[in-house]
Amino acid sequence: MQHDTPFTPLLLITLLAVAVPLLVSRIKVIRLPGVVGEIIAGMVIGQSGLDLVEHSPTLDFLAEFGFVFLMFLSGLEVNFGLLFGAVGRANGAAAGNGSGITTRKGATLRALLHRPVPLALLVFTCTVCLALLVGSALVVTGLARNAVLMGLILSTTSLGIVVPVLRERGLSATRYGQVLLATALVSDFVTLLLLSLTIAVISQGLSLELLLFMLLLAAFMAAAKIGQWAIRNRALTRAMEELAHATSQVKVRGAFALMIAWVVLSQSLGVEVILGAFLAGAVISLSSQRHESPLREKLDAIGFGFFIPIFFIMVGADFDLRSLAESPAALTLVPVLIAAAYAVKMLPSLLFRVRFSWRETLGAGMLLSSRLSLIIAASAIALDLELISKATNAAVVLVAVITCTLSPVLFARFVPTPERKRRSGVIILGTDAMARLLATRLHRHNTEEITFVSRDGELLAQLKAAGFRIVEGNPADESVLARAGGGTARALVAVPTASDILLDVCQLATQRFNIPEVVARTDDPDSVRTLQQLGARVIQPAMATALAIEGALQFPASFDMLMDQEDDVEVVDAQLGNAQLAGLPLRRVRLPGSVLVMAVRREGETMVPNGDTVVRSGDTLMLVGSPAALRDARALVMGTE
Repeated sequence: MQHDTPFTPLLLITLLAVAVPLLVSRIKVIRLPGVVGEIIAGMVIGQSGLDLVEHSPTLDFLAEFGFVFLMFLSGLEVNFGLLFGAVGRANGAAAGNGSGITTRKGATLRALLHRPVPLALLVFTCTVCLALLVGSALVVTGLARNAVLMGLILSTTSLGIVVPVLRERGLSATRYGQVLLATALVSDFVTLLLLSLTIAVISQGLSLELLLFMLLLAAFMAAAKIGQWAIRNRALTRAMEELAHATSQVKVRGAFALMIAWVVLSQSLGVEVILGAFLAGAVISLSSQRHESPLREKLDAIGFGFFIPIFFIMVGADFDLRSLAESPAALTLVPVLIAAAYAVKMLPSLLFRVRFSWRETLGAGMLLSSRLSLIIAASAIALDLELISKATNAAVVLVAVITCTLSPVLFARFVPTPERKRRSGVIILGTDAMARLLATRLHRHNTEEITFVSRDGELLAQLKAAGFRIVEGNPADESVLARAGGGTARALVAVPTASDILLDVCQLATQRFNIPEVVARTDDPDSVRTLQQLGARVIQPAMATALAIEGALQFPASFDMLMDQEDDVEVVDAQLGNAQLAGLPLRRVRLPGSVLVMAVRREGETMVPNGDTVVRSGDTLMLVGSPAALRDARALVMGTE
C-alpha cells in the first residue's frame, strides 16, 4: 500500500502500540505476553494480512533502532552480582527437595551444583550440545543450511519472558527463582556472544578480522572499569545528579550516547550491532551496581513506550505467511523446531532435580523453553546474510510466538503460585548479654514470640522466668531447630562464636527451614563469604562498630533517633502483604498515627518515595513513628491485623 508520508504508517503503528496492551489485558483465558500481541497485530496489518504498511527509510530506521534499544535494555538487565557474586537470598517459597549443600573446601560436584551459576553453566552447556546435534540433523535432512547457526538459535532463552513471570508469581527472590534467573542470564549472554562470533566467521571467514571481536570484549572490560571509577568520583557523581532532572536529563543522554558509541564501534569492527548495544547496557549495569532505578525506569519508558513496539510490530508486518505456506519444507520445519525447542531445554533442565522437586524441575524446563527477542534477532540477521530463506525466517518467528505464549502457561501448571505462609517469631541462638539486649529491644517493636536456643540450662531458666520461650539443645541439630519453630519463624539470629556451628546453623536455617531473614555474627573473615552465599546477612563486630561511629559523626540526628532509648520515635521495616494496599500511590495509603514511609526497597533497590510512588506486593517499607503507632502500621502493611 502506497503512502505519501512515513507518518501515515507510523501513525497506524503507534495506535496499535496503544491498543494492543489494552486488548491483551482483557484476554483472561490465556495470559498473552504484550510483545506477542504486537507481533500478531503486525501480521494483521502487514503483508500476510491487510497490507497496510509499506517499508520506508524512516520506518526501517525506527524499527532497527527499536531492535538495538531492545538489546541495550537486555544488557541493562544483566545482574553481575548474581552471575559472579554470592548466591541469591532464599526469601521464601520454593522449598525444593530439602537436600542440604556442602560449602566447605573440597566440595563434591553435587554440592557445586547447588550454586546457581555452576548449575546454570552446566545446563546451558548441555543445551548447546543438544541444539548442535539437532542443527546437524536438520542440515542432513535438508531443513536447515548451517548446523551451528541453527543450534545457537535453538539455544536461546527469552529473559524478557522469564523475568516478568518469576516476578509476577513471587518467585524472583527464592532459591528457585534465582537459579532460573541465572540460567536465563547465562543463556542470553553467552548465546549472544557465540552468535556474534559465528556470524562473523560465516560472513568474513577465519581471518585476522576476528581478532577485532576480542578487541570489542577488551573494550567492554575497560569501559566497565572506567564506569566503576566514574561512580566513585564524587565530583562527577554530584554533577550528574544535579543535571539528571528537568530539561537536562544528562543520565538519559549519556546512556543513549554510550549505546550509539558501542553500536558504531561494533560496526567499525565488523561485529553485529546487537552485541555492541548489549554490551553498552551491560556496562551501565556493571557500573551502576543496580542503584540507578530512576534511570532504568526512564529508559524502559522510552524503549517500551515507543521504539521497541515499532520493532515487534514490524516483525509481524514482515511475517511472510505466503512463503511459509508455499514451502513444504518450512511448514515441516515448524513442528520440528517446536519439538526441538522444548527438547533441548527440557532434557538439560533435569539437572535441576539435584536441588528441586520434579514439578519445579519440569516447570523450569518449560519456562526456559520460551524464546522471543534473541531468536527473532538471530533469525533476522541470518535472513539479511541470506543464510536462511524468508520461509525459514517466518517459521522461526512462528516458533517464537508459540513458545513464549505456551511456556508461561505450562510453567503455571507445574509450579502454582506459592502460598505465602505468614511467618512470625524470632529465634535467637545464644544467651549472652548482647542476645538478651537484642531480645529486649525487639520486644519493644512488636509482639512476636522470641525463642532462645542454647545448651546453657541455667541462663535459659532465667530467660524463661523473664517471659521468653526457650529450647535447650544444640542449635546445629535439625530437631532442636524444628522445636524452636524453624518452620514458621520469620527470622533467626545466630551469635555463637564457633564458626563450624555457625555455618551448620545458617545452612539449616536457609536451606532446610527457608527462614526469610537470617543474621549471623562472626569475627572470622574466612566465614563471611560462605555465610553470605548461604543467604545470611553477616555482622562483623569491628565493621559494625566502625559504621556506628561513622553514623554518629555523619548523621547525628538519625543516629540519636535510632539509639535513644527514651525517645518516642523508632524505625521499623514492614513487607507489604496487604493486597488492599498493593497498587496504591503512597498518598492514598493511610497509616495509623503519624507514621511516615521513609524509603521503599524493591527487588534489591532502595527508592526515596513521594506521594505518587506506587507500592507493590513484596515491597519493604521503612516506617518511622512512635512505637505504638508503628505496631499498628506494621500489622496493616503486612496484612496481619
